[in-house]
Amino acid sequence: MGRNGNNGAAHDAPRDYLSDRIEDRPPSTSAMRWGFILTWFMRVLAIIWIMKGLSSWAVILGIWTPTGQFEGRSTGYQATIIYFALIDLIAAVGLWMATTWGGIMWLLAVMSHLILAAFFPTIVASSVLTIVFFLTLIAVYIAVSWLAAQEDA
Repeated sequence: MGRNGNNGAAHDAPRDYLSDRIEDRPPSTSAMRWGFILTWFMRVLAIIWIMKGLSSWAVILGIWTPTGQFEGRSTGYQATIIYFALIDLIAAVGLWMATTWGGIMWLLAVMSHLILAAFFPTIVASSVLTIVFFLTLIAVYIAVSWLAAQEDA
């Protein structure tokens, strides 16, 4: 038996009803702000990464080859271009859908680019401006994701 000998049903019903009404209120517009910003930041990144992935496909197909034919390049160069042709477009799809796996794939693609640019500059050439741009994008993504998660909590 519950409190007051009524199995808790009659006595607890009004309190349960009030708690349900409080939870059913729509969130305020300020509470949805960071989630909205994160979604649109991911969509802008998706557009950029679609262009990056398509530029890798252009190199593979010989449409845009800055340093000669794709088939004549080293195996390491070919593997790197094929890797980015795939991962950049997969990350772009996930970013456009604003999914968690899209953000993870994007972070994997960016970190792969930065690591390969640091250790193999002849294969993945990146200027200081590109590296700073990628690091800034990572910092903004992490900050906005954290703020969006905080407003959900």
